Amino acid sequence: MSQFWSPLVHRLTPYVPGEQPRLSGLIKLNTNENPYPPSPRAVAAMQSELGADGATLRLYPDPSADRLKEAVAAHFAEFAISPAQVFVGNGSDEVLAHAFMALLKHEAPILLPDISYSFYPVYCGLYDVDYIAIPLGERFEVRVDDYARENGGIIIANPNAPTGDLLPLAHVERLVAAHTQSVVIIDEAYIDFGGETAIELITRHPNLLVIRTLSKSHSLAGLRVGYAVGDSVLIEALDRVKNSFNSYPLDRLAIVGAVAALADREHLEMTRQAVMHSRAKLTADLEGMGFTVLPSAANFIFARHPQNDAAQLAAELRQHKVIVRHFKLPRIDQHLRITIGTDAQCQALIAALRAILD
Repeated sequence: MSQFWSPLVHRLTPYVPGEQPRLSGLIKLNTNENPYPPSPRAVAAMQSELGADGATLRLYPDPSADRLKEAVAAHFAEFAISPAQVFVGNGSDEVLAHAFMALLKHEAPILLPDISYSFYPVYCGLYDVDYIAIPLGERFEVRVDDYARENGGIIIANPNAPTGDLLPLAHVERLVAAHTQSVVIIDEAYIDFGGETAIELITRHPNLLVIRTLSKSHSLAGLRVGYAVGDSVLIEALDRVKNSFNSYPLDRLAIVGAVAALADREHLEMTRQAVMHSRAKLTADLEGMGFTVLPSAANFIFARHPQNDAAQLAAELRQHKVIVRHFKLPRIDQHLRITIGTDAQCQALIAALRAILD
């Protein structure tokens, strides 16, 4: 029945998300979900909004989600961010999609790393955006000088995915300052696990857009809340696309839950510290077993074993009821991306690997 498809659909190669298994008893270390529950304050806020009979759900949410924009601005008050500099959407993926349409669709190609979030090329195909993939360095690092060429925009995940490599804030600013005639998008889905946000640069650089999510560090992947922070002119462009696509991207529960989660800094600090502590221990354990592990500032690590095929390791781990992510892509097909779980989950992974390697 594909004769009914538009020519565009025939050309698309869709993004493939990490597996969401239906089998019970699996240790799921493949989709970078936070292993800890979200803020109790966020859960309570959503329960309160729902009420005893759920009557509020008959009403549309605020199409502008002004309370959430104010909460984001308050969360970054030290950088003098105003609500007019905030855009919110249904997960950072939707925010990214609107950014590709609103800010990156120009005659010149955009620049992005050759190994990065694999949704970026998908958006280019969907919106007919030409792009050039800039190779990462030998240590899988972003090299700012390699982007010194004409472009219609630049997008970089920082920390990068799936490698976990962090581009220092000073290098981010050097990149943004070198490309004042195009938009530079920094995708900070994992920044809370070891880096400095580029939001502090926004007041000095009107061409910078920072995109973030509550899925990872705030343990709200199931709520689907993302946001962007940037100059009000960039935000206006995103709003124009959003209001031509879906006026109500965030539901009532998502708005109140996100507001409460952003306000609970203590919970955020507790869970991010737990993840970073487990990441250090898991890295040391893997290196002790002969793995090479890239330095990571994310809630995952990228590792390979010189004597064992990565795809085979992933398959055998599954037999031990542990699932990790393997990418069949050039340069990284011998690596595994492993989400940081609880200490117990990480130890189960180590036990399974020991059994496989022995």
